[in-house]
Amino acid sequence: MICAALCASIAFTSCGSSKESAYRKAYEKAKAQEAAQQTQAQQAPEQTQLAPEQTQQAPVVTPLVEAPAQSTVTDNNDNVPVRSENLTVVNGAGLKAYSVVVGSFGVRANAEGLQNTLNKAGYNAQVAYNSERNMYRVVASTFDSKANAIESRNSLRSAYPDAWLLMKQ
Repeated sequence: MICAALCASIAFTSCGSSKESAYRKAYEKAKAQEAAQQTQAQQAPEQTQLAPEQTQQAPVVTPLVEAPAQSTVTDNNDNVPVRSENLTVVNGAGLKAYSVVVGSFGVRANAEGLQNTLNKAGYNAQVAYNSERNMYRVVASTFDSKANAIESRNSLRSAYPDAWLLMKQ
């Protein structure tokens, strides 16, 4: 029994030193990589002083841009993007040509909660349903004029930074 306990204690203590050495190796590797990066950074200014044929150009990296989920129409007069969706009003008076959307929800109750908040703040908010996306859109204001909708969206962006314009189909 004593031998078994002694063997177990030796096994556990030897594991600790191997863990420590593994951490030490990882730390040293990270330090070596950091030193290599600093060396490259110091050599970078020297490369800019070389003749153009001696320098290597870095490859051009193009960021990935996700296409918008809905079709977007841009008016050439002011270049403000407007999404066009087919919506059905589920709670409100009805949408005009241009609307300002401040929230999108998959659950109707959540959309109506934001609608109530907006109504208490003095807006005539509405909830509209996009059946293609299965999303409830919360419309804070709706207008016949795109210019008025842009003005309203810009004022709402202080409280709702993701507010966007919707054109009724």
